[in-house]
Amino acid sequence: MGHFDEFIEVKGARVHNLKNIDVSIPREKLVVITGLSGSGKSSLAFDTIYAEGQRRYIETFSAYARQFLGGLERPDVDKIDGLSPVIAIEQKTTSKSPRSTVGTITEIYDFMRLLFARASDAYSYNTGEKMVSYSDEQIKQLILENFNGKRINILAPVIQSRKGHYRELFQQIARQGFVKVRTDGDIRDIVSGMRLDRYKSHDIEIVIDRLKIDNSADLDKRLTESINTAMYHGNDVLLVIDQDTNALRYFSRNLMCPSSGISYPNPEPNNFSFNSPKGACAHCNGIGELYQINESKIIPDTSLSIKNGALAPHGPEKKSWIFKQFETIAQRFNFQLSDPWKSIPEAAKHMILYGGNEKFSIESKTLGVTRNYNIDFEGVANFIEKQYKTAESKSLKRWAKEFMDKITCPTCEGSRLKKESLYFKINDKNIADLVNLDIGELAEWFKDLKHHLSDKQFIIAEEILKEINSRLQFLRDVGLDYLALNRSSKSLSGGEAQRIRLATQIGSQLVGVLYILDEPSIGLHQRDNEKLINSLLSLRDIGNSIIVVEHDKDMIERADYIVDIGPEAGRHGGEIISIGPLDELKSHDTLTAEYLNGTKAIEVPKKRRSGNGNYLELKGCTGNNLKNVSVKFPLGKMIGVTGVSGSGKSTLINETLYPILNAHYFNGVKKPMPYKSIEGLEHIDKVIDINQSPIGRTPRSNPATYTGVFSEIRALFAKIPEAMIRGYKAGRFSFNVSGGRCETCKGGGLRVIEMNFLPDVYVECETCQGKRFNRETLEIRYKGKSISDVLNMTINEAVAFFEHIPKIYNKLKTIKDVGLGYITLGQQSTTLSGGEAQRIKLATELSKRDTGNTFYILDEPTTGLHFEDIRVLMLVLNKLVNKGNTVLIIEHNMDVIKTVDHIIDIGYEGGKKGGKIVAEGPPEAIINHKKSYTARFLKKELN
Repeated sequence: MGHFDEFIEVKGARVHNLKNIDVSIPREKLVVITGLSGSGKSSLAFDTIYAEGQRRYIETFSAYARQFLGGLERPDVDKIDGLSPVIAIEQKTTSKSPRSTVGTITEIYDFMRLLFARASDAYSYNTGEKMVSYSDEQIKQLILENFNGKRINILAPVIQSRKGHYRELFQQIARQGFVKVRTDGDIRDIVSGMRLDRYKSHDIEIVIDRLKIDNSADLDKRLTESINTAMYHGNDVLLVIDQDTNALRYFSRNLMCPSSGISYPNPEPNNFSFNSPKGACAHCNGIGELYQINESKIIPDTSLSIKNGALAPHGPEKKSWIFKQFETIAQRFNFQLSDPWKSIPEAAKHMILYGGNEKFSIESKTLGVTRNYNIDFEGVANFIEKQYKTAESKSLKRWAKEFMDKITCPTCEGSRLKKESLYFKINDKNIADLVNLDIGELAEWFKDLKHHLSDKQFIIAEEILKEINSRLQFLRDVGLDYLALNRSSKSLSGGEAQRIRLATQIGSQLVGVLYILDEPSIGLHQRDNEKLINSLLSLRDIGNSIIVVEHDKDMIERADYIVDIGPEAGRHGGEIISIGPLDELKSHDTLTAEYLNGTKAIEVPKKRRSGNGNYLELKGCTGNNLKNVSVKFPLGKMIGVTGVSGSGKSTLINETLYPILNAHYFNGVKKPMPYKSIEGLEHIDKVIDINQSPIGRTPRSNPATYTGVFSEIRALFAKIPEAMIRGYKAGRFSFNVSGGRCETCKGGGLRVIEMNFLPDVYVECETCQGKRFNRETLEIRYKGKSISDVLNMTINEAVAFFEHIPKIYNKLKTIKDVGLGYITLGQQSTTLSGGEAQRIKLATELSKRDTGNTFYILDEPTTGLHFEDIRVLMLVLNKLVNKGNTVLIIEHNMDVIKTVDHIIDIGYEGGKKGGKIVAEGPPEAIINHKKSYTARFLKKELN
């Protein structure tokens, strides 16, 4: 057994492209699995080791529980020994819900809610005074002391500053046996049919008791009963009035303002949660943002008449019900539909936009009769708002949004919480102030907090503060001190989301766990790489095993043990070509070793391109943390945008520049972040954005369908004489619609056999033997190959096969050029690695006709790529630039940055300390910049 304490033994792994490999991975070490993209790294780490660990965990549940969890397929491996509980921290970005924030994922916000519920001070939102609360016994003592010898009334407040006539309320009070009430400061007897002015705001209190505070024997009992009754009817608040001076004093079991009498419920953690009705702002439901109608979008040009299309949602006049309604409104307010909008009476405008319901009659002078009309109109603006809130269809919602603006909720000002929740403070800050601070600033505030707490508060808060401080420190350790806790999780990059999960795991302080990470260095500047590696080493040092799938040079060099998988990718990979410590790896003749030894390298170009002399100039960008940034993008060059994580690169490029270009060339709907102006749009004629979102995630999606080449192949098969004789159209050759596909497996090629209490088993379809199509379809052959044979070809084979069909050849050649010649046309998208999916996306965009004036934007294209893959990628991108196009790359990878023509470095730090242009120019000019972090690392590369 001793051996299993030291190693994880994998025997006979055959998942995806793994070639029946055996491997021993040492436990309690930092192990890096590296190799070309698509060589089988993830197949070994995630689809074999993690999948088996997960399956064994679920096997421990009862058969009854397992049926709800869905079985997990047993990976294709003979046996795995020495496996501990496994936690995978993958690329899959976190929740897309607008309610999920950095604070909720890391659980720091949960601890802060607990802290505010137990140790905060409440203040009145009316007077700013500190709130007080009393027990019944304290209230009795205060009344006896403050009103000694005086005649008092004890009242129970039931209505505070609300409109209404309250006739039913007075009847109800009388039925309960009370005879007097105080309304708006006057004490009156309750009489039958009593009511107030319904259009004015009123205060109403029930008179519970009138008594003199003296030394009489039964006073104590009577006072106790009166307090109880008043508290019951007044919702835990009572009012005492001195009968002689009319001085008032409020008392409450809850928190209460001593002057104005408003009270808050005693705080619970839920009162600070924007996901609970107790704490969420009622206006925006705890989202912090709203869509509201923008009248200037409904009526963009007030000089037009309704007839000529002043109302943008309806356009020019047509024969429809809505224009008949406009006619009726025009008659009611005495104007013509051909009058310009600006000259229409205000009341009519209001009715057209916000609706109305009224009857009116018009006397016809010529006929001498009176006609009656009835307007019952919802209003254009109300209709749009209703569609946005209730429409099922996404396109209708999108249509409605065109006439609305996304605004910060005016009630909670974006804090997401109820007004009361924002008046609980610790050291003069409420919970919303704290979540807006950068994690770096927040950590400093919490460190200093203990000096500002009372002894009682400190005893309550001590343990909570320990938890908060340690979690904040872990986030700083993985290089995330520029984020704020209220940052929405859907705006995080893959690497950021992964590092947040990593920090959460470090915070849980588990021991004896196997962690598997998928490229945690994505989106991380070289400067912060050290922090990340140290975090992983600290996880290892407390007794965990770490397996990292990674291409980063620093990470490989700091690892205890390296597994190199290759020799190439796809079906030519899946073997262990080197295993052991760094020196062992370097002594082998593998691609990874050649790049680490320096015998192979991505070359720095001898000469930088000078571009075409034109510029795209963007001025005055102020989105997120950008500090009024103006920047020039030289065209006809390869531009690298660099800077530490959180400095504002994505805000400048993905949130500002791309939406502007997309709206200009393709009428895109995404609204750019605020900017003043842009010049030079005439020098380019289209924009193509290649981001990190995954390609199709269903087994029916494959490289052929994603790149669109399958449509061309199907059209080719439909033109074969035999197909034309039979009357087959292109749809006959699709495995997604009935007609040509095998109906037994519905074109999937596999059948699922559901096993009760066991994982589902996938077996080859017995009707088509996995070919996906029926016999008649497979009889149509092009150069002797059926449509199914074509889907099973690798890209390399298909390029030669379709050499004489330019439409198909060009698309396939691009896929081959980005280094994916080994994958098959019909390979399921779900089995592609991250790097492969990214490059298929790239190939799809690159195969579109470039005009020589195209502007390409790539966001970290090196995700999932080995040194050799990056070299191939740069060849493809350089070809594009050489044709006159502009390629802009947001990147941290020094191998890419050193080869670009022009660098725009943003910094200096992340978050609030970022958002400025630090340096611009060719790499050689940047490296001498003193304050740029990128310059330091670039200098090493260029020297």
